[in-house]
Amino acid sequence: MTVMHIDANSAYLSWTAVRLLKEGYGRDIRRLPSVIAGDPQSRHGIVLAKSIPAKRCGVKTGESLFEARQKCPGLLVFPHDFSLYLSFSDAMYRILAEYSPVIQRYSVDECYLDYSGSEAKFGPPVRCAFEIKNRIRDELGFTVNIGVSVNKLLAKMASDFEKPDRVHSLFPEEIEEKMWPLPVEELFMVGRTTARRLREINLNTIGDLAKADRSFLKKILKSHGETIWRYANGIDDSPVIPKSGIPQKEVGNSTTIDHDVDSVEEAHRILLALTEMVSRRLRKMGRFASVAAVSITTSEFLRYGHQMRLETATDSTSDIYRHVCVLFDEAWRGEKIRHLGVSLSGLSSECEIRMNLLSQDTAGADRAADSAVDLIRERFGEAAIMRGTFVGRSGSIQGGIRSGSHIAPGRGKR
Repeated sequence: MTVMHIDANSAYLSWTAVRLLKEGYGRDIRRLPSVIAGDPQSRHGIVLAKSIPAKRCGVKTGESLFEARQKCPGLLVFPHDFSLYLSFSDAMYRILAEYSPVIQRYSVDECYLDYSGSEAKFGPPVRCAFEIKNRIRDELGFTVNIGVSVNKLLAKMASDFEKPDRVHSLFPEEIEEKMWPLPVEELFMVGRTTARRLREINLNTIGDLAKADRSFLKKILKSHGETIWRYANGIDDSPVIPKSGIPQKEVGNSTTIDHDVDSVEEAHRILLALTEMVSRRLRKMGRFASVAAVSITTSEFLRYGHQMRLETATDSTSDIYRHVCVLFDEAWRGEKIRHLGVSLSGLSSECEIRMNLLSQDTAGADRAADSAVDLIRERFGEAAIMRGTFVGRSGSIQGGIRSGSHIAPGRGKR
């Protein structure tokens, strides 16, 4: 098998830059200290993507816009536009589809392409990868990295080598030279916590991990230990599964509040409003969630969160809200709150509700109520019906707060 991994460089920022240039903006924001961030009017927002000049100033993805501006006072800030990203993602996909019918959309800015049956028509894979890369740059106006190898894992690792606008190979005979010297946290599926545990036992590079005792790793890290040992040795048997749509693995809503919240009751009201929006979108997608998470940002910009696996997959507002309140109560440390978020993941298309006889009536009533509320709001607007707890409270989300939502495509470790 021959696989390519195509990854758009700084996708959100690059795609925004291309649109601005077409509209006559006059400056390429990829060459300036700039970021894509949440609403800059709502108490600073969060950095979603950054330019290379911004990165050189120390700006990091995920930090507050307030922090980013402290590092880079002249920072240019632009809003996110998911519909724009989808249009560029689709354009990239159409070019890739000319080279293979087997393409797996991994996220909005990443695709795997099975090149196994295409060499006779388009030539050697690395040469063709250069052709694809150059076409995307010349025809669409943004750059990509392409990794080429014999499986998805090695192709993805290769595409993460030197950026931007590069083609890299990582064939089995190149693993020892190109991959093994890298820090262990550079391996796909090795996060910060796992990397710390590996370094504690003196496994500092991917090569160290590859040469470690497989059974020992499985003993201390369970099945994940065996998985990352296989990856360190370049072993991956997963096929490229044709998917033209972008997989959505998480749906969420968050809000920056126009005042500091310091009571459980008010926090719960805001979380209820967020849960209603998230669960409604979940039902509209026809999906059920098995994991709920709450994120908290304090007035001092301390960020933390908590998540749990639900007893059963659900799309019920009341069921999700019950878990959200438990998560918040367990996580909150008592600080003043400026930002709250609710997200749902572990999405499935089939409900796995395992109800006993006593819960069936309640669950059925909840679903009927949710459906009725969704229908009323769809026809007559968000304000047509509201919970009693919000009556008499003004604001864009029944309490004087501003909201921001997201549907997160699935992504691997960056």
